[in-house]
Amino acid sequence: MLQTTPADPSAYLFVYFKDDTHSVYFALSHDGYSFTDINDAKPVMNGRDLAEQKGIRDPHIMRGPDGAFYMAMTDLHIYAQQAGLRDTEWERPGELYEWGNNRALIFMKSTDLIHWSHAIFRVDQAFPEMADIGCAWAPETIYDEATGKLMVYFTIRFGNGPNMLYYSYADDDFTKLETTPRPLFKYPRENVNVIDADITKVGDKFHMFYVAHETPGGLRQAVSDQINEGYVYNPAKIDPENAPCEAPNVWRRLDTDTYVLMYDIFGIEPHNFGFSETTDFVHFKDIGHFNNGAMKATNFASPKHGAIIPVTESEAKSLAAHWSFAF
Repeated sequence: MLQTTPADPSAYLFVYFKDDTHSVYFALSHDGYSFTDINDAKPVMNGRDLAEQKGIRDPHIMRGPDGAFYMAMTDLHIYAQQAGLRDTEWERPGELYEWGNNRALIFMKSTDLIHWSHAIFRVDQAFPEMADIGCAWAPETIYDEATGKLMVYFTIRFGNGPNMLYYSYADDDFTKLETTPRPLFKYPRENVNVIDADITKVGDKFHMFYVAHETPGGLRQAVSDQINEGYVYNPAKIDPENAPCEAPNVWRRLDTDTYVLMYDIFGIEPHNFGFSETTDFVHFKDIGHFNNGAMKATNFASPKHGAIIPVTESEAKSLAAHWSFAF
């Protein structure tokens, strides 16, 4: 994930959600291996307060060039009927708009990780040509140096067609998208669902990891020398898992040339995260799952679709103190 790294990073912030609450969770780590939830595995933000559908999914966080933190999420509750939040399984008929249909994204901005602005953005209402979208999922944000704007890229499908990757540009206040979403990447087989993009700039190249619902499925990588186009298809499966996984997120270990590819293994019970390390984005070393390998989740289990960024010691301690967590 391309971002502005603070001058003195010394800790890591992990943002994730859980299926049972559809809410936001924070965990901190000093070493990038052992993470502890700062609110004793309880939400730091309730999805019912944030989302049109009263539930969030797929939280992603980045630090902008202004030093502020930007968090984007999917506005979707897949268990809203069971929770008594709506009368139907989905917002709209499943036969017309498929699984998990939604139309909104959530944008939040903070300078201290404690106080956040908040906006619900309806993609279909902002762009008439998007009126028939079947979903708007898994938004991620990256700073586009060429335009000087924050680029938001996410999954869209129209009606009940295949899922595809699109991008747009946000306003400076991070409350809305200002440009009509455009295709980010064209998969060679048009009927294949392609979701969950994550872009990392390494040198002068952009490495995009994403999920293709192929056989075998799992994570794939496409590389470009431009942030919003030119990604070259590579059929190689990157993750080592036998079970289905999704939600790739790449982050760098502080003071090293080692990058970590993190992903959500939704095909196992209970849900868990898998991790691989790379220094060249060609060879990936499997380092296991949370609490089954090098990575540890000390006081939480079954995290879903999240992201990790570096933070300073003062930022981490301030956030921890707000939640009465000793860090």
